[in-house]
Amino acid sequence: MPLEPTPAIVQKSWSELTTAELYEIIKLRTDVFFVEQRVSESELDRRDSEPTTQHLWIPGENGDVAAYLRVLRDEVAEYGDAYRLPGRVVVGAAYRGRGLAQRLLARVVELYGAESMLLHSQSYIQSLYAAFDFVVVGDEFIEGGIPHRTMFRAAR
Repeated sequence: MPLEPTPAIVQKSWSELTTAELYEIIKLRTDVFFVEQRVSESELDRRDSEPTTQHLWIPGENGDVAAYLRVLRDEVAEYGDAYRLPGRVVVGAAYRGRGLAQRLLARVVELYGAESMLLHSQSYIQSLYAAFDFVVVGDEFIEGGIPHRTMFRAAR
């Protein structure tokens, strides 16, 4: 039996998103962060619609979103010279174990690797980001009720 083709990564700004795409992105983020992980902070932080925000995702098999992340651009760096912030990395339960988060992160590094980047990683998943040369900076902290570490990737 032949392997199914791997769906391409989709990348869009806020103004390019369709209503259906936005719905599927928010559904995935809500299902994972609120239902599964019980995050205690608002998911909709008004950063999705910023003109410099990029939304990257891998389509699922049923018109849904299998994996997603967004890349923000800050005007003031939180740490060092990192203005680029990949975040909201999420993979739907039915799609885990397929390397989808790694594919999305590889694309972010391809697009923005010449710039320093910063992210807040849930502590248990630091190794995912470490594989892309992000290193822990600072102490563990609680964000949304979950332990996190700040991770930095120097420009290349």
